[in-house]
This record gives sequence, structure tokens and C-alpha cells, in this order.
Amino acid sequence: QVQLVESGGGLVQAGGSLRLSCVASGRTFSMYPMGWFRQAPGKEREFVARIGSSGISVTYGNPVKGRFSISRDNAKNTGYLQMNSLQPEDTASYYCALQRGVDYDYWGRGTQVTVSS
Repeated sequence: QVQLVESGGGLVQAGGSLRLSCVASGRTFSMYPMGWFRQAPGKEREFVARIGSSGISVTYGNPVKGRFSISRDNAKNTGYLQMNSLQPEDTASYYCALQRGVDYDYWGRGTQVTVSS
């Protein structure tokens, strides 16, 4: 069983930056692609970014392209989401997840990001 713990969220002014981290327990982190998702109150969960198991392949959701950057350090069992030029519409709980097959099977509990205008 893999456990994921996110950190790095907080309150930031519009235009600011935050770096989220996702630490995984166990030895299987490097085997799976990792994704970041977000969910704002009253809205559906939204895809933010995905990175392949080796860290080479990356994909971004349209709202964050050019502003967010996903990365991972398999030696540290840690994934990252660098968020720049944050806007109030980026306010949400952010979750990391590992993709074992088609679905994301392992999820963290999330970290809150609030962007003030």
C-alpha cells in the first residue's frame, strides 16, 4: 500500500508562487506516473498535470499551461508542482495521485491553496 502526503499549500497573493510537494511511502513510487489534481468548493475535480514514471513525459491541463511545472525526484520518493503567476481561480485543494494502470489508484489527502486578489 502506498501513502501520499502533500504539503506546501498556503495563502498567497495573486501573481505569487507556491511549490507543492508530494511524498510517497514505500518503494514503488518510481514505478508509476504521478498526477496533480485540484478541486474547488462546488466544482468537479480538475486535472492539473501528469508526469511519467521516469520524469520525461509531462502533460498539463489547459488552465495551468505555461504557469505550472510538474517534476519528480524518484530517489526521494517525492513529486513537485511549481505554481507561478497564481490567480484567484487557482484556489482549490490540490491532490497528488499515482497511476497504476488506467486509473489513479493512490491519492493523498490534499493541501489547500488560496490565492487572494
